[in-house]
Amino acid sequence: MSAKKLNIAIVGLSFGAEFIPIYQAHENANMYAICQRNEESLNQIGDTYKVEKRYTDYEELLKDPEIDIVHINTPPFMHADQTVAALEAGKHAACTIPMAMSVEDCKRIVEAQEKSGKTYMMMETVVYSREYLYVKELYDKGEMGKLQFLRSSHQQDMAGWPGYWEGLPPMYNATHAISPTLAIGGNEAESVQCIGSGTIDEAMHAQYGSPFCIESAHIKFRNSDLYAEVTRSLFDVARQYRESFDVHCSKKSFEWSLIEDDGHIMHTGESPERVEVPDYAHRLPGSIAKFTTKGVYDDDNTHLSFAQGGGHGGSHPHLVHELLDAIINEREPYPNARQGANITCSGILSHESAMNGGKKIMLPEWTFSK
Repeated sequence: MSAKKLNIAIVGLSFGAEFIPIYQAHENANMYAICQRNEESLNQIGDTYKVEKRYTDYEELLKDPEIDIVHINTPPFMHADQTVAALEAGKHAACTIPMAMSVEDCKRIVEAQEKSGKTYMMMETVVYSREYLYVKELYDKGEMGKLQFLRSSHQQDMAGWPGYWEGLPPMYNATHAISPTLAIGGNEAESVQCIGSGTIDEAMHAQYGSPFCIESAHIKFRNSDLYAEVTRSLFDVARQYRESFDVHCSKKSFEWSLIEDDGHIMHTGESPERVEVPDYAHRLPGSIAKFTTKGVYDDDNTHLSFAQGGGHGGSHPHLVHELLDAIINEREPYPNARQGANITCSGILSHESAMNGGKKIMLPEWTFSK
């Protein structure tokens, strides 16, 4: 492993604090700076983790020539502007999901990344979760056979989350459901068709102009005979949290458990069996392997995203290592800017399709790999 160290700045600490000890433990990272508007909270976190460089102003942070990577964990409506600003300032940029809140903003990020030549990575947790890594490993070994169909869902109750989430179109924040369907076989979305069903409380309609309770999309894969079915809900559905994907293949098929802790199922012909998905900490440097099972958040110190997502499948150290390794070895991370845009725009355009009665909408060509 390279001895090179990159200076990390984490922006947004409500969820972002989870990554501080991971970067501190990684051989190729120096946890250099943190940024949050609330100075009291900023100093509390800085003192806890002994991070000396602290900013309440994002623009001032970007002026710091010592920063190599900006890792953004702020509210979704801030992602595009902050990512573009980081890239234009000559920093590598990593950002939590979604990439942006509009197709136009996704394009801005793709253009800024390509113009800057810096690395961008959308920090999508599901494609580094232990369940995904398990199925991906079996598929890459040929044990699953030919991909035939994929299905995914992300259903949660976001009551009590910050107000900017209220009334959000379900597919605007669907990357957790869309990404594994595309990533398993290395595919890209070509077109989407989506329907909306049911209605959320009328008081939540005004903010985004969206009435739908559930949105369900069919995604056509580019240069492929495959489709994926993706379902997303955020409010007014009585259901336990579920962030799932099913992979149907010619030899084996993987199905996510219907309820938490009930066990995932692998089908081999007529012989289904429950499978225990292993942890994939062995793929990581020893210094951060422990973070697949324990991080900042636990039963006594929770964050809604982390708690509802079941710890995000042990993905956080994998995300950190992928980002750092890609930059040091001058390769593209997954998902890079175009891949992140393809995943995110699939959701945004699915909502547009639902608002137009299920109209088929093509993905822009700039979301396809070169």
